[in-house]
Amino acid sequence: MAAREISVALGVSGLCVSGLCMAAGVHGNEKSTGTPGCAHESAQQCVTAALEAMGGRERLQEVTNVHLQTVGHTLLMEQSYRQAPFIAAYQRGNTTMDLANQRLLTEAKLTWPESDPNQSDSETTLAAGPDGGVYHTKFGDSPCSLGDLDASREALALGPARVLLTAADASDLHFEPPQILRTTSHTVVAFTWRHIPVRVLLNPFNHLPDAVETTQVFHDFWYFWGDAQQRIYFDNWKLIEGVTFPTNLVEERNGVVWSSTQALNVEFNVLMDEKTFEMNAGAAAQSAASPGWNRRFAVKQATALAPGIDLYAGSWNATVVKQRDGIIILEAPISGLYTQGVLREARRRHPGLPISAVLSTSDSWPHTGGVRQAVALGLPVYILDLNRPLLDKMVSAPHTMEPDALQRSKISKAPRWKIVAGKQEIGSGTNRMELYPLRGASTERQYMVYFPEHHLLYASDTLALNDDGTLYDPELMYEVAQAVKRENLIVDTVFAMHQGPMPWEKVLGLIEKSRHSPAV
Repeated sequence: MAAREISVALGVSGLCVSGLCMAAGVHGNEKSTGTPGCAHESAQQCVTAALEAMGGRERLQEVTNVHLQTVGHTLLMEQSYRQAPFIAAYQRGNTTMDLANQRLLTEAKLTWPESDPNQSDSETTLAAGPDGGVYHTKFGDSPCSLGDLDASREALALGPARVLLTAADASDLHFEPPQILRTTSHTVVAFTWRHIPVRVLLNPFNHLPDAVETTQVFHDFWYFWGDAQQRIYFDNWKLIEGVTFPTNLVEERNGVVWSSTQALNVEFNVLMDEKTFEMNAGAAAQSAASPGWNRRFAVKQATALAPGIDLYAGSWNATVVKQRDGIIILEAPISGLYTQGVLREARRRHPGLPISAVLSTSDSWPHTGGVRQAVALGLPVYILDLNRPLLDKMVSAPHTMEPDALQRSKISKAPRWKIVAGKQEIGSGTNRMELYPLRGASTERQYMVYFPEHHLLYASDTLALNDDGTLYDPELMYEVAQAVKRENLIVDTVFAMHQGPMPWEKVLGLIEKSRHSPAV
């Protein structure tokens, strides 16, 4: 959550490339006759014209830092309760980009719509530099996410103040085929930055950069889509201290508008407080070494929920269920590497038994991060009927830049989906399961798993406690209780994606308490 919101508050984003990004183009100083607005010019000359349109190379080089006051929103595609149209998160921020020293500082106030009443706002301070990044907190510095670190570096090199200078200095600057943008054919200049192909779309009439594209593996929630395509539109141009500067950035990923950020105020070469950029070196180094979402499964002491049903707790829980003829894996979250570890631990714990199936109970991207691993292994995967279109796209998404097991598979493997559209039974014996779609307003994309012999319920991504012991978003568990009543289930214990086992009666008491308590 915080990783993407902070990067939006910067007023910049990662970048994206269309399908033509690797097409053959006119390289070096070769001149092209087919580039609108730059006919008979080289790519270098075309970029020089764009620099002049913004105020000139020398003027841009004189801009050593930029201070932005921003407001924006991001669509929560990765975890909106009912998919499109998506719920939006909002942010206001103040960002200082020290272009001369490749450092960035942003102070952001974030508004999260899925929070409990009067708890939606939070504040973060991010400092990033060449050696890593941290969040400043009242308890000290903590490592920033890999996604925030990447976004910060892109802001400094590929944001509006520097993208043309970065292009001009690139050794592989070249033309690629023109592209239609807003019904106008644009010249496309391309180059490589940090092994990422970058394309800048230049307006043929005024020579200003109208959009920047890349294809890359992102380390925020978009990690699960592999080679994600992204386009950032530059707009609402203002003349600021001799520089024509875009104050509005609209971002697409994989062809869908995702966020919009507006700079309400832009200042150049402001006086900076060096202390605000200071960061704990150890925390910064940890951020640079972070694996992001490609996390390994850490084998910890399992919690035995019943004989043969073992919960492995973490930020995203996974459960191993032993049945008579095989092992069922309940959830494949985070990444293929993580799920691979869960499968390995299941085989170690129950040698000689095959993995029979994987259950994936929701559509939130981190929850489904290991589904591609299950598909690569040819395992049946139980998914909710409403989630199939999303998971079909996720499984077919290219992962050529950082190949996973499915991408590396030499044999094309179609997913073995088991569609959950109503009550569905799995296995026999004491650890048999029953799957039930929830179908609530906030739980429409989730199903619950019931173990009838143990009166044990897995409630997908609905149960979580606040620090004071109250329910986070009580509506979620209220809808689970409705489904339990609807299906005439007898429940003694409940657990979930982010919560260990709890007595069902206690949860019912928390639901009832939330119904009669004022919003605090």
